[in-house]
Amino acid sequence: MSPEPVAPPRKRTGGRSARVRDAVLAATLHQVLDHGIEGLSLGSVAVRAGVAETTLYRRWGSRTALIADAVTQLAEIGNPPPHTGALRGDLRQVLEQIGDLITRPGVARLLGTAAALDGDPELTAARTAFWDNRFAQIAPVIDRARAAGTLRADAEPRAVLETLTAPLYFRLLVTGEAIDDDLIDRCTEHTITLYRP
Repeated sequence: MSPEPVAPPRKRTGGRSARVRDAVLAATLHQVLDHGIEGLSLGSVAVRAGVAETTLYRRWGSRTALIADAVTQLAEIGNPPPHTGALRGDLRQVLEQIGDLITRPGVARLLGTAAALDGDPELTAARTAFWDNRFAQIAPVIDRARAAGTLRADAEPRAVLETLTAPLYFRLLVTGEAIDDDLIDRCTEHTITLYRP
């Protein structure tokens, strides 16, 4: 009697792993938004995510690594590059997307605290990844405008986007004033005027 063939081991597709990661990072963001980075408890994150606390230590190793991963994911929240057919419309939509993200309850606190924690290399890397991701998501708007001749050919995408968006973050982190339509209109027009051919 010949032995039955042994089935090859099933490949793990990462489906459950991805779900656990998403649940943990969402719980982390909620905890940080509610209590700040200083008030983050891994036990509370585990309960909220429905996983064992040991899972957090095994996969992230530290509270800081978990926060860094959550901040990085925040930057990836679905804001596709706008394509309205006109530069003015694209720039306005970029500002509206950013305004919607950064005015969510607690996000100012999260970004402000992350900005203040310069001494931690993991959080510094996460903060850099956050901004790099934001720029990468919206750089195609600038590239298209340069190709169409509506912005100067030498207009550097990052510089254009810094000019466009800096006043929103200034209000968010410094003055606390509202991010409103008047500010969005002004940022859009100033940026177009500064970088037009």
